Amino acid sequence: MTGGARGIGRVITRQLVDLGATILIVGRNKNDLDRVAKEHPEQIVGLCADLSDPSQVDHLIKRITENHPEISVMVNNAGVQFEADLLSPAAQDHIANARTEIAVNLDAPVALTIGLLPILRTHDHATVVNISSALAIAPKEASPVYCATKAAIRNFSKSLRYQCETSAPNIRVTEVLMALVDTDMTQGRGSGKITPKDAAANVLAGIRAGRSEVWVGKSRLLRILDRISPALSHRILR
Repeated sequence: MTGGARGIGRVITRQLVDLGATILIVGRNKNDLDRVAKEHPEQIVGLCADLSDPSQVDHLIKRITENHPEISVMVNNAGVQFEADLLSPAAQDHIANARTEIAVNLDAPVALTIGLLPILRTHDHATVVNISSALAIAPKEASPVYCATKAAIRNFSKSLRYQCETSAPNIRVTEVLMALVDTDMTQGRGSGKITPKDAAANVLAGIRAGRSEVWVGKSRLLRILDRISPALSHRILR
């Protein structure tokens, strides 16, 4: 579980613990990881890694492969979002933030998935869960790079699902299209947010039901609206 020590990831971790799971949580802040792991030391293991650094992602893959080949479920949950007016003068700041978003939201989950597929293939039943967003369907003006990474994760999930259906039917690929959740990342943004607890419950219910796509909260309405009038759904989220 990437991003398992904060926000939605932390709540999903706690709910998985209640179901009896043993979980590896990944994050860049060791204090946050230790704090969560101490709640259930026999069920939670913290792995410190900065997912914006490809070398640390590579090391994480190696570490998990060597020390934790028993994992059968992988949740790519970590994400960062920066709002940016790309036409403003702060070009260098925008470039740095964009690279971070691409690294954490796209490069890391793709690399982790590819790197850990050999482990997942050894199990009778395995699952890859990619946390995407309703913004993968209809982007908002304020966060162009974030929206682009989520659209890319949506297509990556679909293509990977096709390959698993053909060559590794024991691996299920689930995409979660998240609504606006009340976390640190969304502080001061938007309204009508759902709680992390409700979001996590939706995610786990979808996984346990074996769904290929899990539409959380108001994203369910977007799914219907986008079929009826894509132009309207884009106008609303813009």
